[in-house]
Order: sequence, then structure tokens, then C-alpha cells
Amino acid sequence: MSTQPSTTAAPEKARRSQTIITVASGKGGVGKTMVSTTLAHSLAFAGERTLLVDCDLGLANVDVQLGIMPEHDLASVVAGTTAFEDATIRVSSTDSASARGAFDVIAGSSGSGNLGALARTELARLRQGLTLIAAHYDRMIVDLAAGVDPAVTMFASIEGPTLVVVTDEPTSITDAYAFIKVASMTPRDDGTAADIRIVVNMAETIEAGRKTYEALSRACGNFLGITPPLAGIVPRDTAVRDAVRHQTPLLTRSPNAKAGAAISKMADGIRTGSAK
Repeated sequence: MSTQPSTTAAPEKARRSQTIITVASGKGGVGKTMVSTTLAHSLAFAGERTLLVDCDLGLANVDVQLGIMPEHDLASVVAGTTAFEDATIRVSSTDSASARGAFDVIAGSSGSGNLGALARTELARLRQGLTLIAAHYDRMIVDLAAGVDPAVTMFASIEGPTLVVVTDEPTSITDAYAFIKVASMTPRDDGTAADIRIVVNMAETIEAGRKTYEALSRACGNFLGITPPLAGIVPRDTAVRDAVRHQTPLLTRSPNAKAGAAISKMADGIRTGSAK
């Protein structure tokens, strides 16, 4: 895995309206970060200029999963000692920064606190900075911290869809519902209702994944009056664990992995607008 300072974040006019995709979960341990990293990689493979931001200041692990050691991270951006552009590095499976599938990353930081501990002025500056840097990319993926902290749901409302990752475990479904409940009451920056979509991860079968989605969707419909669409079902795949252990992107380590194919299909749906 090759990393180097990014050169694609130089100021330029966006050719079209940019989209920020936030990836969230009600609880940890559901594979949210794997979904985020593989989604970013898939979009980059499709030719989109993609930035992945680990928006977790407490238990960040995008850098660990990708096997990178960034000189700067989001914590230094929040502290005001580093600009967004200087915290951005290029991740590529080869030594070439222009290789197909290469994408940019802003790493989070472990043990430096969490978004909820930041002052409102710091949160506002961080949100504004993310919005501004997104204008230099076709797509920005923001990997949020797990849970329903108000600061997390506030970041989920920046722009674009929020993918809520859930597994078939009852606690995951319950916590995902709690996140959706809070997020659905937080309008996006443009005043429109939250665009929440569900990703079922680690599904034993497609049928089992659909049942998990239907259980969560039914609860949302009965008690919240909304029915979040299904963004995708990602099957349980031993290749995921292998990629994480080797700190290598899933699509690099196992190009034909079933989980990778499912997330790539989800990325295609997002790009073409057919995900809903």
C-alpha cells in the first residue's frame, strides 16, 4: 500500500454538484469502517475523485485498516495546526499516485477525544471545512463514529445520503433504529429531510439480509413514519477478515471477494442515482 501527500485537493471549480456520503451505525462492531473504505475504493475504481474522511476522534481505525501512517490527521486539523489539504494523503495499491482506484484519505485519531467533546465553534469550523474540501472531489465518504451522539447526527446532516450499517444482531438493529430516529429529526443543511439508507452487513444469505432490513424498516415505518430504502446487502465473507488482518483494502487483497462485489454494486447505485 503506497501513500503520499495528495495532489488532487488543489482548489478548482467543481464540475457538478458534489455529494457527501456519511456512513453511520448505531453501535460498533458492525463493519462500518470496512464498508466506508471499500465504498471509497469502489468509487475511485469507477473513475471518481474520492476522499475518505475518518470523522472519529476517539476510536479511529481507517488508517489501521488501510495500513497507513499519516503524518497529520483530523485531530491536528481540529486543533488548527494543520490545514485540511495538508492532512490529506493519497492511498494507492501501487507506487503510482495516479493508479486506477487510488483515493485520498484524511485519517481520524484514536484517544484524542470525540466530536461531542468539541466546542460548537470547533464543530462548526470542522463542518464548514469538510463542505469546502468536498468541492474538490466527485465524492466524499465520511466515516462517522458509532452511536447517537448529537455531534455525530449533526455531521450526518451535512449533505447527501447517510448509510446506516446494521447486522442481524438484535442490539445492532435496536441501536440502528435509535440512530435513525435521531437522524430523521435533524434536517440537512438545505432544509430537506434526512436521506437515510440502510446497509445490511455480514448477512449469512441475501434472504437473511433482506429479513434484517425488513425488521428495521418495519420498526421505522410503525414508529417513525418513514421507510428508509435498502442501499445494499453485504454478505459475510472471510476475505474481509483477511484484508483487515493484513491492513489492506478489500478490493486490493481479494478483488473477487463477494463482500467487495456487493459494495461495488452499491457504489454503482450511488453513482447512477439508482440506489434508492
